[in-house]
Amino acid sequence: MKVTQEKLPASQIGLEIEIPAETTKKVYERIVQNFSRSANIPGFRKGKVPRQILLQRLGPQRIKAAAIEDLVQDSLKQVIEQEAIKVLGNYQLKSSYEELINQFQPGEPLTFSASVDTPPNVDLGDYGNLSIKAEETQPEPGAVDSFLEERRLEQATLIPVESRPAQMGDVTVIDYLGRFVSQEEREEAVSIPNGEASDFQLELQEGKFIKEIVEGIVGMSVEETKEILVKFASDYPREDLADREVTFSVTLKELKEKELPELDDDFAQEISEQETLEELRASLTKQFQEKAERETAASKEQALVEALLERVEIDLPETMIEQEVDQILTQTAIQMESYGMDIKKLFTKETVQQMRERTRPDAINRLKQSLALEEISKRESLTVEPEAIDKKVEELMEQFSGQDVDSERVRNFVESDLLKEKAIQWLEEHATIELVPKGSLAVAEEETQSQVEASVSPQIDAAEQTIDVQAQESLPTEEASVSPQIDAAEQTIDVQAQESTQD
Repeated sequence: MKVTQEKLPASQIGLEIEIPAETTKKVYERIVQNFSRSANIPGFRKGKVPRQILLQRLGPQRIKAAAIEDLVQDSLKQVIEQEAIKVLGNYQLKSSYEELINQFQPGEPLTFSASVDTPPNVDLGDYGNLSIKAEETQPEPGAVDSFLEERRLEQATLIPVESRPAQMGDVTVIDYLGRFVSQEEREEAVSIPNGEASDFQLELQEGKFIKEIVEGIVGMSVEETKEILVKFASDYPREDLADREVTFSVTLKELKEKELPELDDDFAQEISEQETLEELRASLTKQFQEKAERETAASKEQALVEALLERVEIDLPETMIEQEVDQILTQTAIQMESYGMDIKKLFTKETVQQMRERTRPDAINRLKQSLALEEISKRESLTVEPEAIDKKVEELMEQFSGQDVDSERVRNFVESDLLKEKAIQWLEEHATIELVPKGSLAVAEEETQSQVEASVSPQIDAAEQTIDVQAQESLPTEEASVSPQIDAAEQTIDVQAQESTQD
């Protein structure tokens, strides 16, 4: 077969293939024989239909179409092997079937055009001397003391109080009822939906509940009832409350104060596996330091990869992008399903298409990063010790225990992942890295973005910049254990507003 190759954009190779005359005749005759053996034509037994009758009943176009399909498939397979082309995915036929059917004559050459996706060429540019800035994280001064104080608050005992009014830091039990206030006649009021509660426990802390109510309770005595006016913002999440005035009738039923445990060895044993307070402080100091070092390392890695991708040129094939999008969506579906969500309802034809479009930029970025690091590993002859691969594979197989997992695929994944880590280490060793205080790069980026926005559109619509102040319960983050109860290095206390008037 005669083959002409042409390099196309998006890492494609265009192929013009001329199929020899003897091949077109041979394939056509085979197709006719196949139809003759299988065709069910009244008056004739299978395999005994005269050729002319068969052609009349089936029509020459149908037989030609079947022959062309076989010719295209077989010839492409042969050409790919003959030319040693590394192909990703299936081929794309450039010639139309209609034109090929009109041109096709058994016993005469047939020429058609197709294209195939191939692995992309990775142009790394000057990757050997990157110059970056990365944020350096330092443990917060007093982080250990703050952490211990938070744990004391969690372990506090609530003591009833009757001798004084409520003050910030107290824990109260209240009844409340909210009513809409008419702008014209304040005496006319209507109860708001889901705007009442009985025996509601509320800690008097900023951000724990509606600000005006928390502040209004301060100074109240037990059994006292007070009317507190709340003006909700125009962008409040609940549309029925947005830009409305509501009067809350609040009755203070119980008042308690926190009695904190002593900060001693007993306390250390209560919240951790350490025997003494001194040991606990040392453990926390080490964990905060390790956390800071991990954050600094992550910042350097991100900056190195971003700098690398600015230099890399990769003409990604569509097949590879679509496969990466599929993988991201599959991972998303598995994660959502693990949360108990019904993905059959969520993943409709319309939403999947929208998700594919939104996921595409992330897929392209992930592919470029992965391919660039793999190319560095090859160029610098980086290797991973078999022992390291074995250890990681063993850890993953333990996690997948009981599942049908291909251990060879896991091993290939682990080796590829560890090689990428080696590539990042190589970049770090050969880069010029300036460490700057944590948060400074984000501030600089925001200032630059503000300057760009100001130059493009001097009038920024402030109405679009809204803050979601919906109340939520105060919850610690998931990573919380210090051998094993609290991991101070990872734990933060996210004190968010909670509000009972949500739907």
